Formats: sequence, C-alpha cells, structure tokens
Amino acid sequence: MARPGHKPDEASRRQVEALAGYGVPETGIADMIGVDPKTLRKHYRQELRIGHTKANSAVAQSLFRKATGEGPQSVTAAIFWAKTRMDWKETIVNQHGGDPVQTITRIILSPPDSEKLKRSSGQIAGPADQAELPGRDSLSPTRALAN
Repeated sequence: MARPGHKPDEASRRQVEALAGYGVPETGIADMIGVDPKTLRKHYRQELRIGHTKANSAVAQSLFRKATGEGPQSVTAAIFWAKTRMDWKETIVNQHGGDPVQTITRIILSPPDSEKLKRSSGQIAGPADQAELPGRDSLSPTRALAN
C-alpha cells in the first residue's frame, strides 16, 4: 500500500523556513518533518529559499554594520566584505634578496686530460713536484695517481 501524500500545513512551513535559515541541511529538515528530501523540495521550495535569504540578509546586515564601524572588528569585516562582495584578492609578493645566484660549471674530461687539469690546478703533485715533498712513500694515493 502506498504511503499517503504529504500535505504541508502552516506550522510545517514556518518550521522549514526557520530550519533552512539556521543552516540545517535539507536532509535534516526532511527527517524532522518526516518526508523524503525530494518531497521537501517539491512542497517547501519557497520556504527553503526564503529561509536561506533571510539568514543571509541578517548576516550581511551585521557584517555591513561592522565593516562600516570602528575598532578591530571593522577592519576584518571590511576586508572580508571586499574579498567576497567586491572581488578583491590578496596577492603574494615574493622578493628575493641577497647575493646573486652562483653558476656552477661542470666540465667532463677524458682520463688523460683530467690528470693535466689536476696538475695545473694543484690538486695532485706531478713527478717533479713530489721530489720536493719529503716523506712521501710509494703507497701515497697522490703518487699512484700521478704515475
């Protein structure tokens, strides 16, 4: 047997409008009055819309009073109003200070050229240089590289 159709009355209309104004989701309102959310939207569309509009109006009115008032709340309210109603956006400015970026150059040399480069830069001692350095034995890593 089918469920009997819902017939809205004045009390349920006021209740739906108030609950919508308080921000209760439509599924919650439907549960409170004992109908399916589709039935709620079908029979109470206007009450849902009016409830939302009245609540938004009250909040906007309060926000406007605070935004045009004085004190620390007025600054916050004015910024919020400007962002939401006037399409203002915060911009992020990145400023980098300090020394300029240093360039690192990597040179890949073939094995014979790398020894010449190391000798010229003083990283390893050549055969002539090792004679001047006393105490070097034949197992020294720099001597092994130089030979």
